[in-house]
Amino acid sequence: MMNKETLRLLDEQLTTWETARDNYRVLSEVRTRELWINGISYRMQYNPARIVSSGAKVDAASIARRPCFLCPSHRPTEQHHIPLLGHYEILVNPFPIFPRHFTIVEKEHIPQRIVSRFGDLLELARLLTDYVLFYNGPHCGASAPDHAHFQAGSRGFLPIENAWRTWIGKEIVRTANAALYCLNDAPRTTLVIESGTIEAACQLFQRICRILPVPAGEEESRMNVLALYKDNHWETFVFPRSKHRPACYDANGDARLLCSPASVDLGGVFILPREEDFLKITADDVSQILREVCLPLTALKNGITYET
Repeated sequence: MMNKETLRLLDEQLTTWETARDNYRVLSEVRTRELWINGISYRMQYNPARIVSSGAKVDAASIARRPCFLCPSHRPTEQHHIPLLGHYEILVNPFPIFPRHFTIVEKEHIPQRIVSRFGDLLELARLLTDYVLFYNGPHCGASAPDHAHFQAGSRGFLPIENAWRTWIGKEIVRTANAALYCLNDAPRTTLVIESGTIEAACQLFQRICRILPVPAGEEESRMNVLALYKDNHWETFVFPRSKHRPACYDANGDARLLCSPASVDLGGVFILPREEDFLKITADDVSQILREVCLPLTALKNGITYET
């Protein structure tokens, strides 16, 4: 039922909201190319509309100066919503990456955090089975780190969704209702929770959070998270992060690549809003970016050993 409601919302917004209509039209014309890193395919997507997110200033001073575009009072008057779970609202994302792209916003203006909302993420994935749900941490690609939100995009779009089982490097722990895996996909770092219940997934997620370092002055570990529900179970991908943006983001001249990786990029689709970057980026560049922004397993405090 909720899948049908989102389609109706998207159809209505593309009829009544010019910004969304124009950007979805452009999305149908985006260019892609494929690069391979250690036998794993990554898609480069040239998407000029995403300059709004990739180029966003997310330092504390910039955030404090601008109105929150996720709060109802600052949203475009054309932007409508559907209520979810009593305290969320689903909105059409007017700067899409996916053929169907939504933002799921907490009603209250409270900071972007995942630890207390991980169960909500999985429940939303169960309600929105046509989509992959994702979370960008406040220092890991969220363009609104001051307002709690998730996003949802069309299932089947991200390469990791269907290929991850071929990359399993180690089963770290298995319980009655869940398993935790480490993927063999360096230089990306990926942990996967496969679970039959939300409670079992939350227990493993809390274990992950306990071993991830929390940077000084921040309230939680840096990470991106993808989640989907299919065949009566959840698949959740956790990407531990060490850095928000790679060195090439602020480099000068030909060395500059405007690439600000978040969940979608780590899921296998790199978003490049400038054509020059789309044309020149190489597999070596992508590999270097992943090495910089992903937290290597060796850096996890207390190692990657879990009690059973």
